[in-house]
Amino acid sequence: QVQLVESGGGLVQPGGSLRLSCAASGFPFSTYSMSWYRQAPGKERELVALVGGDNGSTHYAGSVKGRFIIFRDNTKNTVYLQLNSLKPEDTAVYYCNVRPWGSVYWGQGTQVTVSS
Repeated sequence: QVQLVESGGGLVQPGGSLRLSCAASGFPFSTYSMSWYRQAPGKERELVALVGGDNGSTHYAGSVKGRFIIFRDNTKNTVYLQLNSLKPEDTAVYYCNVRPWGSVYWGQGTQVTVSS
């Protein structure tokens, strides 16, 4: 049974930082790419960042490139998203995502609110 459990969200001031974590289980973690998405109120869910399973290659949405860092620890079956230089428009629920065996799995999400 695939499980993804996100943590680390919260309220932060503009310019601040947060680190999100996603603990995964139920599939061979190191084999698969892991992604972070986000969904702001009234908007569609969008891809924020992705990290490859084999070579650890990364991809970022243009809006977060240079500010966010995705990385993984295959010994802990965990993927992280470091959020730096946060802006109010980064406010959203952030979700972890994986697609093993042709199926799509999501975590429950963690709320990030950027406000002064």
